[in-house]
Amino acid sequence: MKIELLKADITEIAVDAVVNAANSSLLGGGGVDGAIHRKGGQAILDDCILIRNRQCGCKTGEAVYTTAGNLPARFVIHTVGPVWNGGGSGEEELLQNCYLNSLKIAEELELKSIAFPNISTGVYRFPKRQAARIAVTTVRQYQAAETHIEKVIFVCFDEENFEIYRELLSA
Repeated sequence: MKIELLKADITEIAVDAVVNAANSSLLGGGGVDGAIHRKGGQAILDDCILIRNRQCGCKTGEAVYTTAGNLPARFVIHTVGPVWNGGGSGEEELLQNCYLNSLKIAEELELKSIAFPNISTGVYRFPKRQAARIAVTTVRQYQAAETHIEKVIFVCFDEENFEIYRELLSA
């Protein structure tokens, strides 16, 4: 499995699945979530409503998938990252679960490529360096397993996250 890094808009990445840093309602919000819903269109929202009606949304650390609508991806994997509360509420494990559960869905769907945003580092205030370390470590550990996934792309929208990931990936 190859790991790549891009400074880009995740809604423009052509991969099998983009990961959405969703909220538990799955009905769209700000940041990456809002951008994916806006650009992906009504089909994503319709699928999210069906999931929400079936299982009352998505819990922190878990993941679900939908169509990608108008995005250049085939699927959107929605995962709910933890809100940072100082680190004493299991935030690290919950964030790790976001990456693991997203990779497991990609594996179940036999996808070859997946793109991750910087989960929980925006309005959820997870410290960027700590979140990046969890993301990179989790993906590298998953990389050691037998997998259909050929490529994982970390997509950073801002320069600060891009530099943090570049440093971690070069180590």
